[in-house]
Order: sequence, then C-alpha cells, then structure tokens
Amino acid sequence: MSKTKWALDLAHSEIQFKVKHMMIATVTGGFDKFDVQVAAEKEDFSDAEIAFTAETASINTGSEQRDGHLKSADFFDAENHPELKFEATNYDAANGKLAGNLTIKGITKPVTLDAEFGGVGKDPWGNTKAGFTLSGKINRKEWGLNWNAALETGGVLVSEDVRILGEIQLAKAA
Repeated sequence: MSKTKWALDLAHSEIQFKVKHMMIATVTGGFDKFDVQVAAEKEDFSDAEIAFTAETASINTGSEQRDGHLKSADFFDAENHPELKFEATNYDAANGKLAGNLTIKGITKPVTLDAEFGGVGKDPWGNTKAGFTLSGKINRKEWGLNWNAALETGGVLVSEDVRILGEIQLAKAA
C-alpha cells in the first residue's frame, strides 16, 4: 500500500507564535507564507512523513517596524536564511506528540510539540480533509535569536520562551 499525500489547506490553517514583551504582555505573530507536506498510509497518521517550511520574510506581527526588526540579522536574518523548516522524526498518535528537527538560521535542534488530531472528514465539495492542533514551546536563543534589551525595572524586553501554536488543515491529494 502506498502512502497517501496530503497538502496544506492554507485558507483554513495558521501558524502563530507568542512571546512575552516587557514581561507584562504577550505579542502574537505568525507567518503568512508557509507550507506543510504530509504522506501517510495509516488513517491515524502514525506513520506520517511530515515537512513544514515557512518564509521568514513573511513574518507578521501587525507592526511593520517590529516585523522589519524580526527579519533583520538580530533575529531571523531573512536575507541569508529565507526559510525555517521542521521535519518530523516521529508522530506518536496515541500520546499526541510530534517530534522532529526545527531549523532556524541554519541551526537544527530537536523539538517535541503537542499534536491533537481533530479527525478526518469530507467538505461539501467531496474533498477529504484532516485537522491538527499543534502547540509547544522553544527557547529562541537555542537557534541564535539572541537580541534583547534590559529594562530599567529589571528583566528583559523580549522573553526567551516562544510559544508555538498551529491550526493545520490538510487536503487529501486527488
């Protein structure tokens, strides 16, 4: 039996991150241009091959000035590192864990995300869709995203911890 290919349904998907700002509020951002490719034989996706990429220049936090800083060498260095990627090494469907290698700025580190499988269904046009909710946390400094500024009151401007959130809908290839 060959693996079924699934493509990203971008209109029904999003990847976000959340970072504490000044240690008192949270800033949310995401990537406008990203892709997910999945191939799986089993209906629960437990044998899935999963690859995710995002264009770093498509970062969007709702602030043009902040987005420009995030694209700079202080953070993602979008000019020299136009994409970040995640390649799954294991999807433990029974326990809802997705492990893989995350590459940012040429640095690859293992990460494990919580992955909730929402199930499979057909849309009104007969297309088969599958849904996943992803969440996790990374320390941005492990990928060379080191820029920060100290605050007069103590603490730092930008937290090292970054929460990752994803709502992914896939469409079964015809």
